[in-house]
Amino acid sequence: MRKDTGVEQGRPGIRPTVQETYGPLDLGHQPLFGGGFINFGYWRGIDLAGPLGEDERARSQQALYRHVLDAAGPLRRRQVLDVGCGLGMGCAVALTEYEPDGVTGMDIHPDQLARAREEQAVLLGEQSGRLRFAEGAAEQMPWQDEAFDVVVSVEAVQHFPDLAGFAAETARVLRPGGTVSLTSFFTADEAPGRPEQLAGLLDTYASGLDIARPVTALTEAFRTAGLVEVRTGSIGPEVWPGWDAWLARWWAPGTWPRNFLRAYEDKILDYFVVTALRPLRPAPHPPPSRVPHP
Repeated sequence: MRKDTGVEQGRPGIRPTVQETYGPLDLGHQPLFGGGFINFGYWRGIDLAGPLGEDERARSQQALYRHVLDAAGPLRRRQVLDVGCGLGMGCAVALTEYEPDGVTGMDIHPDQLARAREEQAVLLGEQSGRLRFAEGAAEQMPWQDEAFDVVVSVEAVQHFPDLAGFAAETARVLRPGGTVSLTSFFTADEAPGRPEQLAGLLDTYASGLDIARPVTALTEAFRTAGLVEVRTGSIGPEVWPGWDAWLARWWAPGTWPRNFLRAYEDKILDYFVVTALRPLRPAPHPPPSRVPHP
């Protein structure tokens, strides 16, 4: 059982590609990720044949967060942890739309946390005590056991080097009956050679920023950690065509970013929502009844 409530000792370090992408490059303020979110978007209901502007892009990113939050179940009066919170935009959606008791945004990168506190300064002032940001690694979270009712993560798991460690920590910090809901992209199956294929198609895999694994690697890690009712569902049709249409504003066909859609169409890569539950503690067995001897 963890007794620390602040900064953990000896937490995993930031991988160099993650350090650069979310540090000096400041991915969340690039036009590609307009709106402050850092995700590919959930594009259902958005006309991809029409002009796509910043409003449509922001709507897609908000919709992806809402899809994950909805899958987590009712959040009212619950404590929510967002792992890999980035600029805290999803934390703001959760806090203002879902009526939780509190939302904690956790990120491994101190630069991102500084930006999150700046981006959410008004909300932090208005919701003192209900919103906070803290530094921590997915594989070694700085929280006591059973600190949260809900753990969410949006498009961050593809960076985590240790899925087993993340699963174990998720199970530890969840209260009995608590849920985890996340979304990210994974290889479409367990066929050998998928990492090499993706590295040949996409620079983010070649550089090591994204790690190629099947979704079963995560679901098995959750089950091993003691989570139950582990479920997955593909939302690829709602992600990849819209993401490619948005990329077309900057990238021509045949350039490497446009290969995300190609990898999906070739059944190499897909986008999933994964949910699981920490089981309730078993009810204590009643003491055996005493039957008087005749």
